[in-house]
Amino acid sequence: MEKRIETYSADETCKLGEEIGKNALPGQVYALLGDLGVGKTVLIQGVAKGLGIKGPVNSPTFTILQVYDEGRLPFYHFDVYRIGDVEEMDEIGYEDCFFGDGVCFVEWANLVEEIMPENTIRVTIKKDLSKGFDYREIIISDKQI
Repeated sequence: MEKRIETYSADETCKLGEEIGKNALPGQVYALLGDLGVGKTVLIQGVAKGLGIKGPVNSPTFTILQVYDEGRLPFYHFDVYRIGDVEEMDEIGYEDCFFGDGVCFVEWANLVEEIMPENTIRVTIKKDLSKGFDYREIIISDKQI
C-alpha cells in the first residue's frame, strides 16, 4: 500500500496529521522521514490534535522521547536525530512504547531501522520548491524503511 498526498500549506499538512491521529490504532508505529525543515513537527502536531491532545506538542530533539497521555490513546513521539547509538533506545524503554497500547511516531527512524517493528508505517515528507515554498509531497507506505 502506498498513498501520495500533496499539501500546499502548513495548515493542510497539520490537517493530514489530524486525520492520521483520528484513525490511529493502538500498537501502530510510524517511521517519519524527511529532511530538516520539511514539516515533520507540523504533521506530528496534527496527529496529536487528532488524538485529542490539547497541550503544546514540540519535537523532542534533545530528550529523544516525549510522551502524551491525555488523548484517546497514549502518544509516543521519538526524535532520534541526535541519538549516538541504538542502545540509547533500550535505555529509554522503546519496546514498551513500540509494543504497548499507544501510537508511536519516530522521526529520523532510518537511524534506528534495525529496531523498527516489521509492520511499521512509513511516512515520508518531501519538498519541491518548484511547486511553491509550502508545497509538500507526503508518502504513506507500508514498505520497510
